[in-house]
Amino acid sequence: MILIKHYEPQKEEIISAGIDIGTSTTKIVISKFSLMNMAGGAHMPRIEIIDKEVLYRSPIYRTPLLSATQVNIKAVEALVLKEYEQAGIKPADIKTGAVIITGETATKQNAQEMVYHLSDHAGEFLVATAGPDLEAIIAAKGSGAYEYSKKTGKTIANIDIGGGTANVAVYKSGKLCGTCTLHIGGRLVEFAGARIQSISPPIKKLFTQWGASIREGGSRSLADLTSLTDYMAAVISRMLNRNLLESDQPLLLGHKPNWQEEIDAIMFSGGISECIYKYEASTQGIAEYDDIGELLAASLRESKELNSWQWVKPEETVRATVLGAGTQTTEISGATIHVESSDLPLRNLPVYQVPFYKDLQSGLDGLPAAVSRAVEIFDPQQEGQNFALYITGLPYMGFRAIQELAAKITETAKLKPNRQQPLVLVLDSDHAKVLGQTLKVQSPGQSIICIDQINVEHGDYIDIGHLLQTSVVPVVIKTLTFNH
Repeated sequence: MILIKHYEPQKEEIISAGIDIGTSTTKIVISKFSLMNMAGGAHMPRIEIIDKEVLYRSPIYRTPLLSATQVNIKAVEALVLKEYEQAGIKPADIKTGAVIITGETATKQNAQEMVYHLSDHAGEFLVATAGPDLEAIIAAKGSGAYEYSKKTGKTIANIDIGGGTANVAVYKSGKLCGTCTLHIGGRLVEFAGARIQSISPPIKKLFTQWGASIREGGSRSLADLTSLTDYMAAVISRMLNRNLLESDQPLLLGHKPNWQEEIDAIMFSGGISECIYKYEASTQGIAEYDDIGELLAASLRESKELNSWQWVKPEETVRATVLGAGTQTTEISGATIHVESSDLPLRNLPVYQVPFYKDLQSGLDGLPAAVSRAVEIFDPQQEGQNFALYITGLPYMGFRAIQELAAKITETAKLKPNRQQPLVLVLDSDHAKVLGQTLKVQSPGQSIICIDQINVEHGDYIDIGHLLQTSVVPVVIKTLTFNH
C-alpha cells in the first residue's frame, strides 16, 4: 500500500502595531497578519499575507505635549504601553508595524528622538517613520480610497486633513499617481474662550499677505475665520486641479501637485472628515477641541468647487492613518532570500538604486561609481552609516553571470568605510538566494543580507525584520523626513 502525503501549506501569524502621533490626536491599532505559502508543494515557496484582522483599536487621545515645540515622550510611551495592556499584548509580541509622526508633530524639536525611543521600547520590530508623502499614501490605504481606485479603475484623491496638514494622495486603478501636502488643518487657529489663543506660522504669513487684522489675543470673529476656512477649501480645489496660485504658496508644504491625471472622485479622511461624517459619535475618549476644525468641515461641505467632484464616503475618518500604518506598511520578502539572522532586524537603511538596464557588463562597470556615490550621500563623514543597494533590470543570469556579479559586488564593497557591517542588497528579480550564497562563498567573513520580491525606490528607507518561522522577513518601506 502506498501512502500519499498531502501537501500542508505553511502558515504563520504575526502581530502588527500602528501608532499615529498627530498634531491633535494619538491613536493605536493592533492587527494580526496571517502568512501562508501560496505555492504548491513542488514549487518554490511564495509566502504572502492572506488575511489582516484588526484586533484592537485604542480610544482617540489628545497628543501629549510638553510645550508648543516638544512632544511629551514619557507620556506617549506610557499611553502606548497602557493600550498594549488593554489589548492583551506585550511589546515583544510585535513583529512589524509603524510609528507615524504626522502633521505639525513632525516639526517638533524632539520628534525624531521620540520615534526612535518608541521603536526601541514599544516592540521588537516597530518602525519609526514620518513624512507627509508617506502619510498621504498610508491614509489613502486606511480610508479605502486605494481599494476604491482598484475596484473602479477611477482616479480618486484622498484628502486626509488633521490638526496641522492636509495630505493628498491620488490613485488610479490601484497605482499611485502623485501626492501633495498643504498647511490646512483644524488646529492652525486655536481659541481660549472668546479670544484667539494661537495662530500657526503659515496662517500668520497668509494674514500678513491679506493685510488682515487677526492677531493672537484678539477676539474671534466668525466672519474672518469663515473667510479663512472658505479660502482653505478653495486652495484644496485649485490643488486638485493642479493650478495653485502664487498667493496660495504660504499653504504649500513641500512640492507642488505631481500627478498628470484628471481626478474623477474625492474622499476625505482624518479628523476634519470626522467633523463631516461623525463616524465616532458614540465612541468614548474623543477629545473636544477649541479650534477652526468644525468651521473648516463646513467650508468643505459647502464649497461649490469641491462639490463639482463625486464625493466617496471613507471607510475610516480619524483612524485612517493609524489603520493604514498598522495594516498596510508591511511587505514580505521570502523563498529566494539569503539572510543572516544574527544581523536582523535592520532599521532605517537608505536605498541607493543601481540600474543594469538588462546589460550585465555596463551594470558591472557602473557599480564602483554607484557605491562611491552612495557612501558620499549617506555616509559623508565616514561614520559607517549602512545602506542598501537596490539592483534593478538584471538580464537573464546563468551560473557564470552570477559569479561575475558576485565578484564585482565583493570587490566594490571594499569602498564602504565599515566593512564589518552587513552588505545589504535588494533585487527586483528572484536572484537573491543564489547571489547571496555565491557572495558568501567568495567572501566567507562578510555578513550578507540579500532580499527580493520587494518594490522600493531610490531614496526610500527600509527596515528588515527578524526571520519568521516561514523563512521570510517582513520589510517596511518608508520615507524618513523630519520637517524642522
